Amino acid sequence: MAALIAAIALVACGGGDDPAAPQDAREQAATETETETTPADLTDTSAKPVIPRPSGSPPDKLQVEDIVKGKGPAAKNGDTVTLDYVGTAFSTGEEFGSSWEGQALPPFVLGTGSVIKGWDRGIVGMRVGGRRKLVIPPEQAYGTQGQGPIGPNETLVFVVDLTRIG
Repeated sequence: MAALIAAIALVACGGGDDPAAPQDAREQAATETETETTPADLTDTSAKPVIPRPSGSPPDKLQVEDIVKGKGPAAKNGDTVTLDYVGTAFSTGEEFGSSWEGQALPPFVLGTGSVIKGWDRGIVGMRVGGRRKLVIPPEQAYGTQGQGPIGPNETLVFVVDLTRIG
C-alpha cells in the first residue's frame, strides 16, 4: 500500500499513446455498449465508494463528474489539499488502491506536478465535502510505463473526496 501511495504522489510519466502498444483491450471495449450510471451509494461521502466496472471504450480525455458538490471555496492551483480516494483500472474494474484502509494520502499542492496530471487537473474546482469521479487517460496518469499494480497504458477511474483545503 505504501508503494501505491508513493506511486500516486509521483509526477506522471511522460506520455502519449504508444502506437506499437496492443490495442485488443481497447478494440474489445469499443464493441461493448456504453451505459454509464452513478449508483446511489456513491453519494454517501461517509462511506468508502464502490466504483462500478466501466463499460465501453476508455475516453481519450480527462472526464470529471461531480457526484456531491461540497461547500465553501473551490480548490485552485497552489492550494494544499487533502483527500480520500479509491482507484480502479478501467480495463478490469479491479481496485488498485484506496485511502479508506487507514493509509491516508499526504496533503499535496495542486498544480505543481506532485501528483499525476489527471489529479492536478481534475481536482481543481472541487469544494470541501465534495465527491468527484475522475476517469484519467494514460497520458495523464502513468503512460506507457505503468506504476506498481497499474499496468502500461491503463486508464484510471478514481472517486475522490476533498476533505480539506489549506
